[in-house]
Amino acid sequence: MPDASSVLLQRLQAAFDTVAPGADPVLRVSDRADFQANGALALAKQVGRPPRQVAEEVVAAASLDDICSEVEISGPGFINLTLSDAFVAAQLAALSADPRLGVAEVERPETIVIDYSAPNVAKEMHVGHLRSTLIGDALARVLGFLGHDVRRENHIGDWGTPFGMLIEHLIDVGGAMRAETFSVRDLNEFYAAARKQFDSDPGFAERCRRRVVLLQSGDEETLRLWRIFVAESMRHAREVYELLGVLLTDDDIVGESFYNPLLPVVVDELDSRGLLVEDDGALCVFPAGFENRNGEPLPLIVRKSDGGYGYPATDLACVRDRTGRVGATRLVYVVGADQALHLRLVFAVAALAGYLPDASAAVHVAFGNVLGTGGKKMASRSGGSDRLVDLLAEGIERAEAALKERSSDLSPERQAATAHALGVGAVKYADLSTERVRDYVFDWDRMLAFEGDTGPYLQYAHARIRSIFRRAHLPPPPPGSPLLLGEPAERPLALQLLRFAEAVEVTAETSSPSKLCTYLFDLATTFTGFYEACRVLVDDQAVRSSRLGLCDLTARVLEQGLSLLGIEAPEQM
Repeated sequence: MPDASSVLLQRLQAAFDTVAPGADPVLRVSDRADFQANGALALAKQVGRPPRQVAEEVVAAASLDDICSEVEISGPGFINLTLSDAFVAAQLAALSADPRLGVAEVERPETIVIDYSAPNVAKEMHVGHLRSTLIGDALARVLGFLGHDVRRENHIGDWGTPFGMLIEHLIDVGGAMRAETFSVRDLNEFYAAARKQFDSDPGFAERCRRRVVLLQSGDEETLRLWRIFVAESMRHAREVYELLGVLLTDDDIVGESFYNPLLPVVVDELDSRGLLVEDDGALCVFPAGFENRNGEPLPLIVRKSDGGYGYPATDLACVRDRTGRVGATRLVYVVGADQALHLRLVFAVAALAGYLPDASAAVHVAFGNVLGTGGKKMASRSGGSDRLVDLLAEGIERAEAALKERSSDLSPERQAATAHALGVGAVKYADLSTERVRDYVFDWDRMLAFEGDTGPYLQYAHARIRSIFRRAHLPPPPPGSPLLLGEPAERPLALQLLRFAEAVEVTAETSSPSKLCTYLFDLATTFTGFYEACRVLVDDQAVRSSRLGLCDLTARVLEQGLSLLGIEAPEQM
């Protein structure tokens, strides 16, 4: 069903087109009315007439009597629009009857590959993997809900220099024959030691590089150790994903190793297009428009001077495979902001190679860092990082303690499940509600608070609404039942509910889950205002049914919205 703003926009667009085809009404939510159309000012300049005159002509042509109770032209030509209660109530009843709560599926579904999470094999997942995993998972849910064919790809780091370091160090310390007994914690410690030696011992570093070449060329002993590391690391990743409740499964793993057979093919295809340039023994592509700080052309190194391949070659093979074999029409990379230049280079070279016919089809969804309370990044490449399983376990323990403090009457089993939903939900919401390009501070006290813009606040709002029906021993009214807007506090809630579809669509358009978080928080606070001003269980049956309908619809929207963020909405807390 089209939402209220869509219906209004269609009428206004037709009216603006009578003055000049293609003009934008510039419809906005307004504090002075329900909406304001600001497009008359730009249109007046275009046609060379006074803005108020143009606004008056638009209003006359729009025929808004069946939608608006008041239409006012203010200032130099702003059109203030107040929807009629009857129109809002009818829209709300239709929303209630719609299982999708007003969110239409897209007319032209795309095949979208989302590259996210991407932990490194032989290293424990730490808090540095949190943002990619959570943002990517939320986008996969939202885009899938809109009807796109979403292909999740967990591009794990299971190839390249880190394995040369790890395997060479393991051989040096005599651990190669005991590799099957190692846990991911052991491998993490081995990696930290190997990194330290790699950075300080040029001879060891050179042996590591040679080991990488052996790995890439299929040396059996090197591959044996590599397979052991991958299996143990993925067991650990599954544990983390299960705790987080994200969509990723083993079927979504497409690691760097998958693309190894394609790397020579990529080199040959780049060469056949005349794109490769030999530079100090390495094969490079110099796409136009990229320069270093000295103004010199910036290369993408496709094959290194020792014959090995680095991340650029693998990333080009990714693009080739995803738009070719998979048939993706859009590629979404949920990767840290520090990789922006690298991805721009990869996308530029992929376009030159013909792997990316439409450059706009590759999107970098950049994000900032998770900081500790001291303002420093919580995870580091050296191995001194916060283990994700420990952080999640701590969140669940803290949530359980908070539930006990609130004198919860839940059974032990329900309390444990609710504590898990609260603890994990708090982590997810704190991350997703932050505008993704910004850093944020990981603060348990703020994240687990039942007041303010937090996950527990929204989860509690949902549970509180459901408790109304439980305490009254009443079922929700049938979907589509009449809804009344007799009190001032009912109208803002109704309008906020009608904006759900827009919030979901904007989230998808901007790849920013924070947009949906902001909407849900505004909805919960608007509901609080309604609940405080309007007694629900009144004697008047029509009013009671209407208010119960508003409560139920609010709970349904909160539950659906939280679900799109990957957050559970407990029925009782």
